[in-house]
Amino acid sequence: METVPAKHLLQKTRSPAWFGTEYNLNLYRGCCHGCIYCDSRSECYRIDDFDRVRAKENAIPLLRQELAAKRQTGVVSLGAMSDSYNPFEEGQQLTRQALTLFLRHGFGAAIATKSDLITRDRALLAELSAQAPVIVKFSLSTADEGLAARVEPRAPSPARRLRALEQLSAAGVFAGVLLMPVLPLLEDEPDQVVELVRRAADAGARFIYPAFGVTLRQNQRAHYYRQLERHFPGLAERYRDLYGDAYWCASPRHRELYGVFSAACQRRGLLYTMEEIVRAYKPPRAEQLSLF
Repeated sequence: METVPAKHLLQKTRSPAWFGTEYNLNLYRGCCHGCIYCDSRSECYRIDDFDRVRAKENAIPLLRQELAAKRQTGVVSLGAMSDSYNPFEEGQQLTRQALTLFLRHGFGAAIATKSDLITRDRALLAELSAQAPVIVKFSLSTADEGLAARVEPRAPSPARRLRALEQLSAAGVFAGVLLMPVLPLLEDEPDQVVELVRRAADAGARFIYPAFGVTLRQNQRAHYYRQLERHFPGLAERYRDLYGDAYWCASPRHRELYGVFSAACQRRGLLYTMEEIVRAYKPPRAEQLSLF
């Protein structure tokens, strides 16, 4: 496959409060899932031809050097900009090799993905979980197969993602759902949210972390509106009336949704706040007391 140059791979996390991670890692550039709402299309990220996946050049040798040079281990976030389990990963195995390096050097992993390809590495993730914090976040915005096919046209179906969640949970991996975005006027009926909570719980999810709305900026907004006009005629105009040029576009019923969502999570014993989730998968390190 095509590659792009890379001088550095492992970057210090700008927002460590986001699932308690210390480092970010993107082994690929671009994504081929085709999600119409993807924030990574935004101009600020400078990813040309976003739908084409390219690997970072010499990724594994470079990562090996950077991990060995770190004086402090930590949890590495994967999948923030492009899915680490895109279809090319099946042959390239960059993510699998990275997890093996984490195991060797004592680093944990926080993986966000829409792909059931991750089940290939469930034994490796379980082994890594025994020595370092590991969390897998399956990105889902709806459990409706037909709707998902229109808003995430080339991603594995929600049913496939939920089966993958079930397999990872059975293997002992701390896994759950990243319920975002919840697209206003498309995915924000209370029944839709409660159904996704039910199916995630049935699949063995430990948590669901939500955002009842969508972010829109720069060329991402233009792309999203074009897709809305194509698949949901008239909806883009309603967005323009509701949100103008706003970055954060909350569902008009976000307060109601959070109420039914949190109640459903409590009934099924699911964690749903960031603090609870981080405490559960990443217990505080015990500090050695000084003799003096």
